[in-house]
Amino acid sequence: MKKNKSQKIFYLIGIKGVGMTMLAQFLAAHGHNVSGSDIIDSFMTDKVLKTGKIKVLSPFAIENIPARPDVIIYSSAFNEKNNPEMAHIKKYQALFKNIPVLAYAEALGQIFNEYYGIAVCGSHGKTTTSAWLGYVLMKAGKKPNVLVGSRVPQFSGSSLKGSSKYFVAEVDEYQNKLQYFRPAGVVLNNIDYDHPDYFKTKAAYAQVFVDFIKKIPASGFLIVNNRDEASQKIKKNCRGRVYSYDLAPKAETFVEAEEAVGGKSEYLAYDWRLKNGHQIFKVAYREISLKGQTRLEAVSGLGEFKIRLWGKHNVLNALAVIAASRELKVPLDKIRSGLALFTGTERRAQILGKYHGALIIDDYAHHPTEIAATLSGLRAHYPDKKIITVFHPHTFTRTKALFKDFVKSFVMSDELVILDIYGSAREKQGGVSSSQLAAAILKLNKARKIIQPVKHLGAMKEATAYLRRHLTSKDVLLLMGAGDVFRIGEDLLK
Repeated sequence: MKKNKSQKIFYLIGIKGVGMTMLAQFLAAHGHNVSGSDIIDSFMTDKVLKTGKIKVLSPFAIENIPARPDVIIYSSAFNEKNNPEMAHIKKYQALFKNIPVLAYAEALGQIFNEYYGIAVCGSHGKTTTSAWLGYVLMKAGKKPNVLVGSRVPQFSGSSLKGSSKYFVAEVDEYQNKLQYFRPAGVVLNNIDYDHPDYFKTKAAYAQVFVDFIKKIPASGFLIVNNRDEASQKIKKNCRGRVYSYDLAPKAETFVEAEEAVGGKSEYLAYDWRLKNGHQIFKVAYREISLKGQTRLEAVSGLGEFKIRLWGKHNVLNALAVIAASRELKVPLDKIRSGLALFTGTERRAQILGKYHGALIIDDYAHHPTEIAATLSGLRAHYPDKKIITVFHPHTFTRTKALFKDFVKSFVMSDELVILDIYGSAREKQGGVSSSQLAAAILKLNKARKIIQPVKHLGAMKEATAYLRRHLTSKDVLLLMGAGDVFRIGEDLLK
C-alpha cells in the first residue's frame, strides 16, 4: 500500500474497533474509497466514522463485501469461526487470491514503514502521548501524519493527514502487533505486565518490546521513562540515541532534582506545582558525551512549561513529547505552546458534563497502575470533592492475573461501585468475579482501617439508578474501564 497511489477500494471487517476506525479515517482522508462492517451496537467510534463519511454496514454478512475490493483489512477480534465474512473469504480463497487480506496491524505496519515512523508504545499512556506529540508537531507546522487509538477533539477524529515524511502512530503490543513495524524512532512509556490471555509470563511480555527496539536503526532514537525499571533494563538494545526522562516533583532546584533521581535522566522536570487548574514545572536537559575516556556533561535550562492535563503521569508524558519534539527539530517555543494548548483525548479523564451538580468524568483506565495514577491526579485536582468511582473490569484473564494489584489500586476513591466483568470473546469466561474483587477490597480496607463504601452492583442500569438517587454537587463521578461504562454518563445526562 504505497502512500501516493491512486484511489483504491478498502474494505474493513470490524471497522468500529478503535484501531480500525483510526486507520479507516486515515485512508479516507488520503482519497481512498473506504467502507466496512461491524455489529449493529453503537460504539464510541461511531462519531469518527460518521464525520469521515465512511459507510458502515451492519450486521456482518457476505453481501457486505464489495464486488471488487483492492484491499481487505480485518480486526484480530474476528476469524472464520466467529465471522461470516471471514468464513466466506476463507472458504473461497480462489476468489480473493489477488486481493491482499491483511490483519489490522499488518496493514498499519505497511503504511507506517513507508514514512519516517515514530512509534509510541508501552503499557500505559500511549494514546495521550501519541496524540500530544502529533498535536505539537501539527502546531509547529511539521505537517505530520498521525494515528491515535481514540478520538482527539482537536483533530476532529483519531488521525491527521499530513504532507511530511513524519508518521506518528500509537502501536500496540497485544498479540505482538509490534512485529509489523520498522520504526525510525520509538517513545516507550513503560512496560507493565498486561494481556495475560496472550502473554503467559512477564518475560514473554517484555520480550516483544526488546525485539521492537532492536529494530531502531543507528540513525534513530529511543525515548524512555527513567522511572520504569523494566524499560531501563532493555534500553541497551537500542543502536540509536537514547534519552531518558523523569520528574522530581518535590525538588525546587535542578541540583535537588538531580540528587532525587540519581543523575540518570537527560530530561528532568522539577519545581512542580498546581496553579489555576494547570500543572506547571521546569525542565532541564542534561547532555552527556565522551571525549576519549573523559565524560563531559552540559546542562541546559529549557524553562517553564504548563499543561492542562491532570496527574504527574501526564507530566511524564509531556516530557516524552518534549524529548521527541526536540529530536524532530521543533523550536522550543513551539513545543511550549503546543503542550499548553493540548486538551487531551476522549475517554482519558474526559469531562462529560454535570448531573445534579456532580461532575461526570470518563476514563479508559483498566489496569491497576492506570487506575491508581488517574485517581491520584483526580484527587490532586479536586481535593475537597467526594470521588465516586464506577469501575467496569475488562476481561476475566486480566482481572484474575492482576487481582491483588486491583485490590490495592482504588484507595484514592471515597466510594467504589464495581460492575460485572466485561469479558472478551477471545478468552475463556469465568475464574474470577466482581463480587470477589469487591469482597477483597473491603477486607483490605478493614485491615488498613480505611472507610470506603464498596458495592458490587453488576449491571449498568442498576448502577445508574443508584447514582441518580445519591449524586450531589459535592461529588465527582469517575466512570472507569475499557468497555462501555461511559454509557452510564450518557444515561445520566440525557
